[in-house]
Parts: sequence; C-alpha cells; structure tokens
Amino acid sequence: MGQDQTKQQIEKGLHLYQSNQTEKALQVWMRVLEKSADPAGRFRVLGCLITAHAEMGRYKEMLKFAVVQIDTARELEDPDFLTESYLNLARSNEKLCEFQKTISYCKTCLNMQGTAVSLQLNGQVSLSMGNAFLGLSTFQKALECFEKALRYAHNNDDKMLECRVCCSLGNFYAQIKDYEKALFFPCKAAELVNDYGKGWSLKYRAMSQYHMAVAYRKLGRLADAMDCCEESMKIALQHGDRPLQALCLLCFADIHRSRKDVQTAFPRYDSSMSIMTEIGNRLGLVQVLLGVTKCWMIQKELDKALESIEKAQELAEGLGNKLGLLKLHCLCERIYRTKGQQRELRDHVVKFHECVEEMELYCGMCGESIGEKNNQLQALPCSHFFHLK
Repeated sequence: MGQDQTKQQIEKGLHLYQSNQTEKALQVWMRVLEKSADPAGRFRVLGCLITAHAEMGRYKEMLKFAVVQIDTARELEDPDFLTESYLNLARSNEKLCEFQKTISYCKTCLNMQGTAVSLQLNGQVSLSMGNAFLGLSTFQKALECFEKALRYAHNNDDKMLECRVCCSLGNFYAQIKDYEKALFFPCKAAELVNDYGKGWSLKYRAMSQYHMAVAYRKLGRLADAMDCCEESMKIALQHGDRPLQALCLLCFADIHRSRKDVQTAFPRYDSSMSIMTEIGNRLGLVQVLLGVTKCWMIQKELDKALESIEKAQELAEGLGNKLGLLKLHCLCERIYRTKGQQRELRDHVVKFHECVEEMELYCGMCGESIGEKNNQLQALPCSHFFHLK
C-alpha cells in the first residue's frame, strides 16, 4: 500500500469513525497498519487507533499502539513525531492511573527540542502532567501545570485545549472543596462548546456537563446535577464512551446517596464499579468505594463499611492517591468513634493529620486546613492557595 492509498484509507476510517461505525473504522485502520509501506502514514494511523481506543476505554490497547508509534517515530527520525508519540505514551499511562510514569514521559516531551509543531503540543503535555499530579494529590504542582496549559491554550487560540483544561480545573477545585470554582470552570467549558464547538466531537459537551453535575451535587443542587448528568450519559451511551458512562453512573449513585436513597444508589455504584474494573480506572474505583462506604454508614452497617474501606485503602496506596487515603482515615475515625474503639480511633486521627501535612493542605494566612468544607479559595501566582476570607 503506497502513500496515496494509505492516505485515502485513513480518511475512509475517519469518516466511518465520525459516523459512529467504530468497529468498521478500526478494521480499516488495522488493515492500513498491516499493509502500508509508508512510515508517515503508519504513524498517522497509529494516532487514529490510539484516540479511538482511548475513547472506548481500551487503555491497555491504547498503550500498546503508543509503544509501536514511538518505534515508528524513531524510524522517521523526526523530533515532532517523537514528541507526539511520547505524549500518547504519557496519556495512555495517565488513563491507566500510572501517574509517576505519566509525569516522567511528560518531562521527556518537554525536554525534546522539536519545531513549532512540538511547542503546540506543550499545552496538552502540561494538561496530562497536571492530571497526573492531581491523581497523586500533589495540588500545587497540578495547579501550576493547569495554569501553564491554559496559557498555551490562550497563546495558540486553542479552544479545544482550553475546554479540556477547564474540565480538569473543575475536578481540581471539587477535590479541594471550592465548589463555586468547581462549577465556574466546567460552565466556562460548556460556554466554549456552545460558542466554538460546532465541528467538535460531542465528548466535549458531555465532559463539561459531567463536571457541572459533580459541582451541582456538591453544592446540594441535586435536580440541576441530575439534569447535567443525564445529558452527559445520553452522549456517552450514543458514542460507546465507556469511561464517561462509568463516571456518570458514579455521579448518579452519589446524587441518590445525597437524597439518602441508598437502595437506588447501590446498583449504580455496582454498575460503575464493573466498568471501572474493566477499563482499569483504579482512581475511579476508589471514588466508588468511598460512596459505597458512606451508604453502609447511612444504614449503620459499620462492619460492611470497614470492608469497603479496606479495599479502597489498598487501591489508594497503590496509586499514591493521598486525598483518597485522607478521606478513608476520616471515615474510619467516624466509625471507630461510634464503636467506642479508642485505640483505632487515635491511630486514624494521627494518620489523617499526616496526610494533611503531606499534601500541604493548609491555608497560608489562617493556618487552618483546606478541603475540609466548602470554602472559596484564592491562588497566588506561585500556585499556593489560601482561603479567600
């Protein structure tokens, strides 16, 4: 298969993919990969395969294609191709919750001296790196990366990147409990979709609606949360977007738990858990298990709550997710206080404070901890943040 035919077949695959015929598109692209003698065409088709597998939540396959793409980039001896392939490798690891590897591949990208094309990728590299730091609960570094990605987006007038960064910032502020900002950023993303997103994939709309749903739930606006989550789920189901389906199911479950409707919450947590397990989203599993634990606590089933905590703790430790561990120690503290088990209670109080210190979650002004309750925060140019009050 020569250069022209390769190009034609890649376009054919893209056309099929955009009209929701994903499996057919994958067959066309795999045939190109087997038959094409054009290394640049092979590189491009690998990029298509990586994107498609990412959107379906087939992250292990995504990683395999990213490794092959690096070999192809080396064969082409082109620094721009090499940067792009390392970014794909970083993103594959980010999706598989291998956060340390993600950070090190992102650093490799930033150290490569390519042309202007590579520099345009730096925004995406910074975003992926920020997501990885957020997975490790290294909040200050995460914020630095997101702000850098936002600067790249503004300088290159890249609205799609800006939209993705806004969704990540929504997630960031939801975690440290500034719920006003957790809502502001995905609303900004939704605005970008409305103003510029005519030709974009619907996943951008779906992602912004999902992050809005999370913020609305945290603010206690449950009807608004439900509306946004339903909108997001509809798109996720249309496009076979398994990762987003899992997140929406988790959000639905959390909304029902907030309404104290545990019986409706449990099956949604179960469905979310089975997709998260299938795709390898271990960080998502920690969130699901936290929700399940809180349901058992509502039902006063404290031993079952402790079983869920134990599973979540093992996952959070494996990932290095310090915020997950902090939340789990906090729940243990409540359970052991209720049970009157003083020694275990003291143990978890100590571990809770160790987590707070490790994450440096203290306000630089008043010294109180950040992220205990909904509070408006302000970030300094150095990415340290403090209570707005």
